[in-house]
Amino acid sequence: MDGILPLWKPAGMTSHDCVFKIRKLFGTKKAGHTGTLDPDVEGVLPVCIGRATKIAEYLQDAGKTYEGEATIGISTTTEDASGDIIEKKEISRPISREEILAALASFTGHITQIPPMFSAVKVNGRRLYEYARAGIEVERPKRNVQIYSLELLDGREYFEGPVVSFRFRASCSKGTYIRTLAVMIGEKLGYPAHMSNLTRIEAGGFSKEQCATFQEIEKAAETGDRESLLYPLEAGIRHLPKWEISDTLAEKVKNGAVLKKPETWPETGDRLAVFFRGKILAVYVAHSGRPGFIKPAKVI
Repeated sequence: MDGILPLWKPAGMTSHDCVFKIRKLFGTKKAGHTGTLDPDVEGVLPVCIGRATKIAEYLQDAGKTYEGEATIGISTTTEDASGDIIEKKEISRPISREEILAALASFTGHITQIPPMFSAVKVNGRRLYEYARAGIEVERPKRNVQIYSLELLDGREYFEGPVVSFRFRASCSKGTYIRTLAVMIGEKLGYPAHMSNLTRIEAGGFSKEQCATFQEIEKAAETGDRESLLYPLEAGIRHLPKWEISDTLAEKVKNGAVLKKPETWPETGDRLAVFFRGKILAVYVAHSGRPGFIKPAKVI
């Protein structure tokens, strides 16, 4: 059984736990998710099953969209509501809508983030959260990410109180920490902050409406209708430029041949999804050693 299962991950489960459960429900060892979602967060978690695991990395490149809540005036050890409070600063004046919109606009585009200590990023072979639990502070590598859009979802003109919260929607590249983004927004406004709520509404080109819950998956497993929940591999690479090839080239592509760069090669971007009769065969990239030629990055 091959395909992509867009799962609506419930809060309280790790992404690994979700994959483990899906392997049992689908009776397969070959399954993997396309980007970790924190245990406390619910939302879209595409899971690749069978041959679809070969394109998991390309689903991650499709970007993600979140709806979250930033709370200004309090910071925590984990940068979200699950952590211990480390700083409080009472908000002594109303914060205007224009101030918040200006702060959001300043983080739209390419930005640099430092991953939180409570994260799965590895430093010297260990996860950051392992250092954090041991009380060890280590230098964290900076990462460049892109925020495609950042919208304020709260309609108020002024935000008042010793602590204020507002909702936002963020569309971003892989590797973006929304927790850290909430902290950065607070810093821009002059206050400690944390992310108090988060839901991932899009990932890998899939939306909430396309997702199946565990209850639905369990029901499909009982009726033997699990395959109806899967999307084809082609749905996971629809964001890549497409090249439909002939019978003659198809066999060469299946054997991993180096090919001449086609006229359809994208001017921007460095990958091309190769199709034959509407089915994905491979993903090709420019050949670094042979100008004018392309080579397979992945034969599906």
